[in-house]
Amino acid sequence: VQLQASGGGLVQAGGSLRLSCAASGRTFSRYAMGWFRQAPGKEREFVAAISWNGGSTYYADSVKGRFTINRDNARNTVYLQMDSLKPEDTAVYYCAAPPTAYGGIWSRSELYQYWGQGTLVTVSS
Repeated sequence: VQLQASGGGLVQAGGSLRLSCAASGRTFSRYAMGWFRQAPGKEREFVAAISWNGGSTYYADSVKGRFTINRDNARNTVYLQMDSLKPEDTAVYYCAAPPTAYGGIWSRSELYQYWGQGTLVTVSS
C-alpha cells in the first residue's frame, strides 16, 4: 500500500488549504482513512478520520468545525479541507490507513499500518 500526501504549503492565519492523499496498492474503497499531524518538538496527534464509505467521520476537538475530511473512492483519494487556519495548525500532516477492511474509524495512531510521507503546512500569524 502506498500513500502519497500533497497540498501543503504556507498560508496566512485565517486562510485555507486542501490536502490530498492518493492511495494505491489495494482496494481503497474498503478501508477507513485518517489524517494525523506532528508539530516541531511534539508528538504525532490525530486530526480526522473517515469510514470506508464516507458515512462516518471523526475529528479532534482542536479542528472540529474548521477541518473537513472527505473521500472520493473513484479517485482513490482522501482529502482534508482546512479552513480558518491558525498558527498552531503548523505541522507535517500525514495520511494513514488501517490494515483491516470495513473496520471502524480510529484516533489512535498505532491502529494504522500504512503511512504517507507527510506534507508540511505552515500557518503564519
